[in-house]
Amino acid sequence: MADDVVLLEPGDQRAQKIAKAMASQTGGDILHLLGDGPKSLTDIADHLKLPMNTAKYHLENLLDAGLISVAETKYSVKGREVKIYSLTNQLLIVAPRHSNVRSLLLKYASLFGIVVVATLGLAFLAPFLGGPVGMTATAPMPMQADREMNVMAAKAAYGGEALSGSPSPDFAIAFFLGGLLVILVLLGYEAYLWKKR
Repeated sequence: MADDVVLLEPGDQRAQKIAKAMASQTGGDILHLLGDGPKSLTDIADHLKLPMNTAKYHLENLLDAGLISVAETKYSVKGREVKIYSLTNQLLIVAPRHSNVRSLLLKYASLFGIVVVATLGLAFLAPFLGGPVGMTATAPMPMQADREMNVMAAKAAYGGEALSGSPSPDFAIAFFLGGLLVILVLLGYEAYLWKKR
């Protein structure tokens, strides 16, 4: 897993440096070679059969772009400094910094529209789906007098609505409010990401 996540905006200075470093085949070859493990300038030049100046030029571009780093510094037998280069462990993401507010509003307005249409469809179809929504009959009523008494008790318990097979609008309202809650949570997450950037 990457040690660092770098968000690049197209056209910014770091993105241009990365594009310059990777524009040539030689830069890509050096990155591929360093994928096998850290190497010195001499090792890279010898392996890729490049002149030292060419290898050094491309290494400096890759260093400047932040794609590689100096892993360690050693000293040769003659006392010269020898840098060992390695890949940096990072994830690069190229994306625009500012999201388009119009597209964001359009996305959530269409999501709200879907919730409204689904709620209306649910409210319309509920009578055709069978008995009262959210309630099940537990036992048949044995006598007419008991049935009338139970209907009156149900009217009193449910604010005047009898359990006559017409669905309660509570289920459609709960669905609508649940959809609104999901939209608000998604908007909150978008705001969090925007603030984090």
